[in-house]
Amino acid sequence: MTGPTVGRLRVDGATLHYETRGRGPLLLLIPGGTGGAAAFDGIADDLAADRTVASYDPRGLSRSPLDDPEARQHVAQHADDAFRLLELLSPDAPARVAACSSGAITALHLLTAHPERVERVVAHEPPVVEVLPDAAEHRALLARVQDTLLREGPMPAAAEFAAGLRRPGAADAVTAEAAAELPPQAAARVARTMADLPYFLGRIVPGFMSYVPDLDRLAALSDRLVLAGGSDSRGELPYRPAAFLAERFGTELVHFPGGHTGLSTHPAEFGALLRRTLDA
Repeated sequence: MTGPTVGRLRVDGATLHYETRGRGPLLLLIPGGTGGAAAFDGIADDLAADRTVASYDPRGLSRSPLDDPEARQHVAQHADDAFRLLELLSPDAPARVAACSSGAITALHLLTAHPERVERVVAHEPPVVEVLPDAAEHRALLARVQDTLLREGPMPAAAEFAAGLRRPGAADAVTAEAAAELPPQAAARVARTMADLPYFLGRIVPGFMSYVPDLDRLAALSDRLVLAGGSDSRGELPYRPAAFLAERFGTELVHFPGGHTGLSTHPAEFGALLRRTLDA
């Protein structure tokens, strides 16, 4: 397939970079972490065989600059950005949405705030830790991460964060020398990830992991919500809220290949299961 069509959308306080592929009913992909639209490069073309696939850089990340770089970040505003993309790209019909990690938190709020615009949501490991019975422990983790970020910088803070998520190796440093040995496109993605790390840890993590979803509203909409976890991340912190919510709502927890970052480590298998799950 040819490359994606790139667009820019002005929203309140930011300009969003988005990419579209294919034709047909809309599937909006919402990335987590520092991945941006590029996080879905391994699966977007295949998904676009029979639909329009849109992905984007969330506000403040990579190619979606904020008007005020110091602005605090809120889940509701990020969900409104996703809503604006739906209004632009699928004005006459509800869309399907797939999202990972912090992006899955955005998707949960999008579903509760604008259910008329969303046909189905697949939410892979949304770390809404406030729903867990040991939420206080995770608030302490976030405080340690913020303290480390201020005192020691982004890489030690990322290591502290990864340790709390129980994902060994998740915070391994990618040096400039290593990035230089990658193909140009991959090296550019690594460079964007490293540049976005302070913003992600300092703004997204505290704002998103303190978010409390409307559980009654989600329960009422659970027939449109597919909660997912990684086959290799059972028991880890990002997995646990998805499992908790699926049990509370009496729905199936769908297991995707790999762990929390299965989208990156197992793209072909992840994309194939996502297609089946979206169309079920």
